[in-house]
Amino acid sequence: MVAVARRQTLLEELAASLKDAPGKVIPFTGDTDLKETNEAMIDYAVKEVGRLDILINNAGVMDDNAAIGDMSDEMLDRMMKVNTFGPMYAMRKAVQVFLEQGEGGNIINVGSIGAQHNAAGVAYCTSKAALTMAAKSTAFMYQEEEIRCNTIAPGTVMSDIGMSMPIPNEFGKNRTETVVNLIPAMGTPEDIAAVALFLANDNSKFINGVVLPVDGGWTSF
Repeated sequence: MVAVARRQTLLEELAASLKDAPGKVIPFTGDTDLKETNEAMIDYAVKEVGRLDILINNAGVMDDNAAIGDMSDEMLDRMMKVNTFGPMYAMRKAVQVFLEQGEGGNIINVGSIGAQHNAAGVAYCTSKAALTMAAKSTAFMYQEEEIRCNTIAPGTVMSDIGMSMPIPNEFGKNRTETVVNLIPAMGTPEDIAAVALFLANDNSKFINGVVLPVDGGWTSF
């Protein structure tokens, strides 16, 4: 498995924590919002492992809760680069490799309930909604080539994504709190990983183009 992140130290810690697990973690350092990184990481995976079977797009950042009247150009640019463009560059490269290999493939995107639920600002929610549609389009376009593409839509998860959150816009924060206050429970990274493992194996081989909420029932409200 090739693991990709900006911080080499985190990749080394991940590799060390899984040293006794089956397989091997191969670190690759780079910013996944860049086209060059997404293409290079897949080329590297093919070189090191010999082929590509599964792509998981898990990078993401949060916005400042701003409504569109207060949204800055910089915030929109950052959300789209990290949450949408980066994963789409990776998806494009992965599909090209899958087609060349001729044996199908599997793409798993980690989206957000923000794609359908007003739980954040307009820039974040729009970036995740765009990624969701990219996954649905990919699943539809390449179903005959046996390339699957599904989306995990987490609710609130205990992770370090909060470290990337800027000071919230007061107007937007007051609006989104009406939704955020309905959160039934916080999820864990393990909750998301379990769903990713299910989508990655043959038990889910008949699942394609779906958005799977993993939010403790938040979107049922």
